[in-house]
Amino acid sequence: MCPHQPPCPPADSAGRESARRVAHHPEQGWSLLCNGVLLFEDTGELLPDGRIIDPHRPLDGDQAVTTV
Repeated sequence: MCPHQPPCPPADSAGRESARRVAHHPEQGWSLLCNGVLLFEDTGELLPDGRIIDPHRPLDGDQAVTTV
């Protein structure tokens, strides 16, 4: 349970990424949030129940892929 007031958003909510960091390891590319979510620097997530959220960082204009 989150000890913060107001409490951090739960792991299954849309605002889960705004929970407080309880461990931060930028050299390894991840942070553990108060709600149990592992947040990776590529914006991917691992939820406490084992579900994976694919990275959702917007692509830069230089990285956009076009098809012909």
